[in-house]
Amino acid sequence: MSPTFRPDDDPDWHPRRPQPPEPEPLEIVEELPPFLEPVKKEEPARPPVAYRGATSDPTFGYLIALALTIGLTPLIPNNTDMRYTLLWTVLAGFGVMAWLLGNATRIGQETPENLGWGVVFGIIIGAPFLAFGGTTLTTAVRLLFGSMSTGTALAYLVFVMPAAESLFFRSTLQANRPFWLVGLASSLWSVLVFFPVFWSDIGRYPAVALVIGAALLLMNIIYSYVCRRNGLAAAWLCQIVVNLVLIFLPFLSQ
Repeated sequence: MSPTFRPDDDPDWHPRRPQPPEPEPLEIVEELPPFLEPVKKEEPARPPVAYRGATSDPTFGYLIALALTIGLTPLIPNNTDMRYTLLWTVLAGFGVMAWLLGNATRIGQETPENLGWGVVFGIIIGAPFLAFGGTTLTTAVRLLFGSMSTGTALAYLVFVMPAAESLFFRSTLQANRPFWLVGLASSLWSVLVFFPVFWSDIGRYPAVALVIGAALLLMNIIYSYVCRRNGLAAAWLCQIVVNLVLIFLPFLSQ
């Protein structure tokens, strides 16, 4: 008669016992100090206010600026500096309003590399024109800015002109347009601003008119390209460098 093994006597038999339920994870509640309790109860931040002019088309302002360049032509030649002031003030006004209330491009935290490229592009544009067209540039500058003093011309070339054109063309008009189109638009503006000043002398200085037209077209397209490549501040700085090299240095030498 063989012995009877009970399950408890079997060393390989392990009874299945019910496992205890796993404890639920404890919810950790962070208690804030009393002085921070009002912050905890604040409502979520409200979305930014969309101004009415945030999505407006700056083409209307551009057309007004073009109309003013023609309408203020009678101020030439006795009040040429006043004409320059009014034109660039209107252009800067449109640019500042778009920068404050619209969707114009802001100047971010620019890197020294981008600013350096703005200076480099300015020298690349200005140096060849200054080297090969020194006499022609001197004549052109005398026709365009000859009635101004040295301090006034420097203020226009460093502050007034770059600020107005950068804020309107590169910051506002180029926000949703290709750079080459903005370059052509700003070139047309520059031609209408400067060519009426020496319109009566174009027959005497055809080479001067050709150099000025080519320089304006090249400069404005390069400014827009630098803005797309390196940012608004770099394009702004590039225009200041070009003005100093192409206009102010010949102005001092006349």
